[in-house]
Amino acid sequence: MKKLLNYLPTHFTVCLIVGIVLQFHYTLWCFSFAQSIVTLTFLFSLIFVLKLYRKKLFFTITSWFLFVFIGMFMVFLQNDSNKQNYYEKQYSADSLITFKVDKILKSNVYYDTYFGAVMKVGNQPTSGRILVNVQKDSVQSTATIGSVFLFKTELNEVQKPLNPYQFNYKKYLEKQGVYYQVFLRNTAFLVKEPKENSIYTIAESIRNKVENALRQNGFKGEELAVIKALILGQRKEISKELLEEYTNAGAIHILAVSGLHVGIILLILTFILKPLEQYKNGKIIKTILVVLLLWLFAIIAGLSASAVRAVTMFTAVTVGMTFKRKTFVQHTLITSMFVLLLCKPMFLFDVGFQLSYLAVFSIVTIQPMLYKLWSPIWFITDKLWQLFTVSIAAQLGVLPLSLFYFHQFPGLFMLSNLVIIPFIGIILLVGILVILLSLFHLLPVFLADAYMFVISLMNQFVSWISIQESFLIKEISFSFSLLLISYACLFFGILFFKRKTFQSILAFLILLVIFQSTILFEKQQVQTTSEFIIFNRNRQTIIGENNQGNLKVYHDLDSLSIKNLGLIKAYKVGGNINKVQFKNQLSNTYQFKNNTFILVDSLGVYQLGNKLKPIVVLRQSPKINLERLINVLQPKQIIADASNYKNRVVNWKFICDKKGIPFYYTGENGAILFK
Repeated sequence: MKKLLNYLPTHFTVCLIVGIVLQFHYTLWCFSFAQSIVTLTFLFSLIFVLKLYRKKLFFTITSWFLFVFIGMFMVFLQNDSNKQNYYEKQYSADSLITFKVDKILKSNVYYDTYFGAVMKVGNQPTSGRILVNVQKDSVQSTATIGSVFLFKTELNEVQKPLNPYQFNYKKYLEKQGVYYQVFLRNTAFLVKEPKENSIYTIAESIRNKVENALRQNGFKGEELAVIKALILGQRKEISKELLEEYTNAGAIHILAVSGLHVGIILLILTFILKPLEQYKNGKIIKTILVVLLLWLFAIIAGLSASAVRAVTMFTAVTVGMTFKRKTFVQHTLITSMFVLLLCKPMFLFDVGFQLSYLAVFSIVTIQPMLYKLWSPIWFITDKLWQLFTVSIAAQLGVLPLSLFYFHQFPGLFMLSNLVIIPFIGIILLVGILVILLSLFHLLPVFLADAYMFVISLMNQFVSWISIQESFLIKEISFSFSLLLISYACLFFGILFFKRKTFQSILAFLILLVIFQSTILFEKQQVQTTSEFIIFNRNRQTIIGENNQGNLKVYHDLDSLSIKNLGLIKAYKVGGNINKVQFKNQLSNTYQFKNNTFILVDSLGVYQLGNKLKPIVVLRQSPKINLERLINVLQPKQIIADASNYKNRVVNWKFICDKKGIPFYYTGENGAILFK
């Protein structure tokens, strides 16, 4: 641990991360490219002078600042919107856009979706990425990697989440360098097939040949989809239900080309190429071959972000294994992280990147300590103990992050890992063999049937694990503060386990107290929170009243739909709600603190009484004279939820603006909260 902390690239990586975070969240680096180069050159020169005159303290501090600035500069540099030829700056309403597909996403009910680069706006070469949604009933909607679209349409900003605590797809796309999307319908575009070969088009061609060969040999359905995910890194054809089952079983990492797959392939290649070590320079030759084959696998997997990360990481591990030094493996992992973030700084915000490195660091650091707790005498028990300690170490490393992002804990993750992971290497190896034989039309029927049966058996086992609901803890509230404190506890816990000094145990105990205090503080905050929420939901009205962690939901949906509704689950987790009550009835009036809410539905009837200056909520497109309503009720605000027709909302907004009444539409501005 001490050697790792003293390792110079560790300091550089930390500073680089600080710079990336600062630039992404606060946009501090606003210099031009020329000014940026001058600034960085000055810092390099200053460091050289300080090193020359042996000013160690100033040299160290200046070096830290340099790498912070490099992190900021790389984020600035890779943000296409900062460039003069960014497509949005060249765009006008009648511009012809030339778009090239470089990634095909999973389709939804209505659209096929593609990521890619905007090559031209009109005749002007441009840069920047965009999300293209093509209507499914379009005859031209089929496209491949490298296909070129020509279209004229409106650029749409990606919409922010319209309900509290929901997944922020807008932020997610910004981390991918995507700020706009377009929707193409019917024949409003032209598709040209790829004319030039690139790594991506070659990889796509290989994957298509593999898929056709497998289909010809009888592979289909979920089994084919799982094989494509396991070996080709393509899981967009896996059903939503099966993905959820793997997630609930704690085995979702099996369906992505990640560190697990690349690590297993590394072990297989290392075993197969081990005889080369008998020759002069055999280790070096073996290492080069292993690295080349790993990168070939990444290319076939489409050079996806997860594949590039995993192969880069295990390229470093391969070098470390060659020198047979554990600390060298840790050092090479840090170096690989530094190189990746230097080239692709936005990888830092990718959940897969964070989980991969945390899992591998945990295995390298924690697993040897756990393994020493028991020394099995039998070979089988020793291997099972190794697998058990590896799983525990990896889970310890990623648990806080998993709770923060996914808010659930699969209690049977150990069972699924102990059953599947020992065989996943065989499944991958046989899968590669099956693919090669099918490509050469040499695949025996019995082998194809046996392999399909094994995949089907694995799916059934995962499905069985996922329905053991008593072992699946869902909707866990886990804040960012708890995430940071958890990793601090883990760090000092490892330090204490290794050194057992008074300082390390004291730090560990203090952090445990801080962890518990944070939980109590957050619970206290919940106990003092009261909110009235009008949620945003198309064609329906949903109102929530949060009183000290107890949420009452008033709605007009059926009971099953409301309980499975994502916006309610998101609010429950994000707001740390203790109890939810559903009431399938909407009242005409609600009282919250000093505010009276009057609901006006499609009947257009509203109570008068002595409700002075209420807040009026319009729902289900009531046919009313809004000016008369304003004169009678004198509302302090008018709210229209997403159950109303948009043309009526536009008219209501015009009347409210004319009358000087604040108007709020949840369909554009999102849910509205009163505290």
